[in-house]
Amino acid sequence: MTAEIWDVIIVGAGLSGLSAAHLLKKRNAKLRILIVEGKDRVGGRTLSTEIPAANGVDRWDFGGQWVGSTQTHILELIKELGLETYPQFSVGKKVHHTGGPSAKVRTYRTSIPALSPLVLMDITQLFWKIDRLCATVCVHDPSRTPNAFELDSMTLHSYIEQHAWTAELKEELGLCSRSVFGVEPSQMSFLFFLMYTAAAGGLLPLLESTPGSAQEFKIKDAEWARVTTVTNTFLCRVVIVTCPPHLAAKIHYQPALPSQREFLTQNMPVGHMIKFIITYKSAFWKEKGFSGEIVAGSSSDCPFCVTFDATSPSGNAALVGFIAGEQAYRWSSKEDGERRKAVLSSLVKYLGPEAASFIHYEEKDWAKENYSGGCPVNVMAPGLLTYYHPSLRKPCGRIHWAGTETATQWCGYMSGAVQAGQRAALEVLAELCPMALTQEDQESVQNSQTAKGPAKQAQSSKLTYMSTSKVVVIATLTIGAALLLVQHQPALLKSHKTCLRGLEQSHTLVCSPTKPPTDIPMSVRWMKQSHNDNVPEKVI
Repeated sequence: MTAEIWDVIIVGAGLSGLSAAHLLKKRNAKLRILIVEGKDRVGGRTLSTEIPAANGVDRWDFGGQWVGSTQTHILELIKELGLETYPQFSVGKKVHHTGGPSAKVRTYRTSIPALSPLVLMDITQLFWKIDRLCATVCVHDPSRTPNAFELDSMTLHSYIEQHAWTAELKEELGLCSRSVFGVEPSQMSFLFFLMYTAAAGGLLPLLESTPGSAQEFKIKDAEWARVTTVTNTFLCRVVIVTCPPHLAAKIHYQPALPSQREFLTQNMPVGHMIKFIITYKSAFWKEKGFSGEIVAGSSSDCPFCVTFDATSPSGNAALVGFIAGEQAYRWSSKEDGERRKAVLSSLVKYLGPEAASFIHYEEKDWAKENYSGGCPVNVMAPGLLTYYHPSLRKPCGRIHWAGTETATQWCGYMSGAVQAGQRAALEVLAELCPMALTQEDQESVQNSQTAKGPAKQAQSSKLTYMSTSKVVVIATLTIGAALLLVQHQPALLKSHKTCLRGLEQSHTLVCSPTKPPTDIPMSVRWMKQSHNDNVPEKVI
C-alpha cells in the first residue's frame, strides 16, 4: 500500500473525470488528486486517430466529435482550452433510402425528404405528443414525472406502435433510435427516452444538425476511502467514479453499495456502435452535388444507418458513417473485409462508382474497446427510472458519481460528461473545503441532491392516450397544414433530418484528448495503465 494519502481519487480519465479534476484544482490548488485509468490513454469515449489521407496523413475522431451551440458546458471548456470548431458540411443533395433494399432511393435538398401528406401529418401529431410529454418530465427525478409509472412500464417501441400511424414513420424512428442511442426502440424505457430528450431541450435538437439545436443511500463511513488495483492500493478522502454504469458495476465495493444502486447499474445496457471513416483523393460527392449525408433503413445488404461528409479542416476528403443497433449486432460478427465491402458497395449505390476508389478505410467497434464495452451511451430498461433513478447521482458515503449518463443537461453527450464532472467536483468541494464554493455553487450542489418537481404538471394520462375525437380534429388540421407545407419545403419541420448520435450538434471539435494534458498542474497525477495493472478492482 502506498503511504501517500490523496484528497480525491478519480476513477476514469474520460471527459467527466478530467473535468472534475480540472475544476477541483481551479477552486483549490492545494488538493491532492489522483486519476486512475484502465486504458493506456485518456479521453474515454473520445478518440482521435491519424489515418492515411490525400495529403499524407490526417487526424479524425472515432469517438464523440460533434458539439452544438446549446451545449454550454463543453463550449465553455473548448473556449477555456483555446480550441476551435468548424461547421458540419451539409450543402447539396442528401440520400434517403428506407423500405428495404428494393425500395426507391430518393434524394432531397431541403430539411426533410419529400414525404406524403399522410406521413407529414403523422410526424406532426407524434412529435406534438412527445414534446408535450417532455415538457412534464422532471429530469432531476423522473419518478416525479406525471404518469411516471405508466410511461416507464412501456418501451419506446410500444409507444411508437400505439401512436404512429404509418409504417414509414415507424421505420424512421427505429433508425433514429439506432443512430442516437445505439439500441433498438424495444430495448429502451419510454420514460428514459423522454428524460434524455428533455435533457437536450426537446426532440428536434436530437435530430437536427441546425444551430442551437429522492431517497438517500449511504454506505458506512470510514476515515479514509481505499482504492485497490492489481498492483497497488491508494488512500484518499473522497472517490469520484466516472466510468460508464455497466463498468462501474464491475468494481467490487466494500461495504457493498445500496441494493438500489447495484440493481440500477447492472441493468443499464450500453449501445452498440461501429464508427467508420473512409478517406478519398477528392470529395467527389461534392463535385456531384451531394452533401455526403445518407440515411439508410435497416437491410441485409447495407450495414450503416447514416453517413456524413467528414472532410478535415485541412481539406482531406473523407466520409464518416455509423453501424449501430441491430445493424451493429448483425455485422460485427462478420469478417472485417466483408463488412468493408458491404459499406463500399452501399456507398457506390448511393453516391456513384467513385466511392469504390478510396485511400483508406478505418473503423472502430466500441463494443470491443477494453473499459468501454460499447457506445455511445447506457440506456435504461422499463421500470428503472421510477424506482432506482435517485441512486444514479446520489453519493454513497465517500463515493461520488459522474459520467455523462448522470448529467441533467445533454445527457449522453460530451457536454453532459463535462457537466457531470463539474457537478461531482462541486459535491466534493462542499465536503472537503466548502469555503471554496460560491453561493451559486452551494445552490447548485443542493439542487443536484434534492429532487425537484416538473415545471409543468400533466393532469392525467390523456396526454399519452388521446381520445379518438381529439385525434380526428388534430388529424384534420394537420392534413390541411401538411398539404400547404408540401408546396413550401423550406418551411417544413426539420424533424426528418438524419439522426446521427450528434445530429443536434452543428460543429465538429478540432481535436480530442488522446494523451495526458500538459496544462494540468503536476500535483494532479495521471496514471497510465497500459497493461491493466491499476484498473480499480475494489473501493473500500
